Amino acid sequence: MSAASESIGVIGTGYVGLVTAAGFAELGRDVWCVDIDAAKIERLRRGEVPIYEPGLEELLARNSGRVHFSTDLSHALEHAQLLFVAVGTPPTYSGDADLSAVHAVVDAIPASTRHALVMKSTVPCGTGASLQRIFAEQGKAGLGYVSCPEFLREGSAVHDFLHPDRVVVGDDGGWAGDAVAELYAPLQAPLVRTDIASAEMVKLASNAFLATKISFINEIANVCEETGADVVEVARGMGLDERIGAKFLQAGIGFGGSCFPKDVDALKQLAGNSGYHFQLLTAVIEVNDLQKRRVIGKLQRHLGELAGKRVALLGLAFKPNTDDMREASSLVLSARLRAGGAAVSAYDPVAEEQARKLVSGIDFAASSLDAVRDADAAVLVTEWREIVELDWKQVASSMRGRVVIDGRNALDPDTVRAAGLIYEGIGRR
Repeated sequence: MSAASESIGVIGTGYVGLVTAAGFAELGRDVWCVDIDAAKIERLRRGEVPIYEPGLEELLARNSGRVHFSTDLSHALEHAQLLFVAVGTPPTYSGDADLSAVHAVVDAIPASTRHALVMKSTVPCGTGASLQRIFAEQGKAGLGYVSCPEFLREGSAVHDFLHPDRVVVGDDGGWAGDAVAELYAPLQAPLVRTDIASAEMVKLASNAFLATKISFINEIANVCEETGADVVEVARGMGLDERIGAKFLQAGIGFGGSCFPKDVDALKQLAGNSGYHFQLLTAVIEVNDLQKRRVIGKLQRHLGELAGKRVALLGLAFKPNTDDMREASSLVLSARLRAGGAAVSAYDPVAEEQARKLVSGIDFAASSLDAVRDADAAVLVTEWREIVELDWKQVASSMRGRVVIDGRNALDPDTVRAAGLIYEGIGRR
């Protein structure tokens, strides 16, 4: 690798792009970040991080001399050989991934034998082969291409980047794949060198499997409610089997976020486009959709008609330690509650700004206690530590009613009941 290749380029300064840039800067690399959003670039130059991710702001500040932001791709092309593509690939109405941003990047890259695109964006299996055909059609056959899917979890992405459980590098041979493997070598993670299509499938299959595991334990929780078993005890017993493992066996009100729903849909659509009906993923999606709505049924059993009742939603983000509202359970719950005539109050320590863009007609509270004031019921939606560790006696004195639905099985039932409240979890005895 030449001296210039010691720097890297990152195209797209969203969630994946910023964490990737900050992580490589922490490893001592100069990073040239590019984004078409001039306002975002200006904020980043001022040191303002537009997303909430624990540790990211500090990491960028510590490495501010190494991370450069621009709307001009030429700076990245000048200084870096490896260009990490981290642009959005949201689902379209048909269920296919929208690759327009990826194609915009490809169109903007000039013909070169010294540059390579490293695909971080989640793309359907077969995208790499398609892009390489486009390279050839545009006279850019000399461009390298590597599939290097990301496995960052929102809320712990900085840790995940610096301590990955694996690094997947898919390529057709040549300098680019070796360069990416060398770039990640200091992290000392298991390396999976494979072909491009298999690397693309690793990402989709991994997320689809984890989503399946969540939907499975939620189905078990629903059966537990009918049989008197406790899903927390069931999951504890299952998780000790090393073939199963304890992770992602936490029953609740379903998964959300930017990855699981999109990737499950993408894999199902990919299979359908190939003429294969992926029945299992159809069930995974259906279970996840219905799981959110089961909370409404629990509230109706306790409160009767929801019209005229007030329900507090504690937490809005799809998971703790992020402000991401994409596919958040709170979106479905608030809509269903309002459709039933209930008044909704809500509190989230971080995600309120993002939630206001997506939700209307609810009262945003300044604290959990403000949210539950005069509420007939409260629903734990996001297990933020400050919410889980609430003084439930104070909660009880603030509420008009007594019902607490623990949508994440994160509360201690005895503590909640000792405060004089009615506790109901998901699949709990």
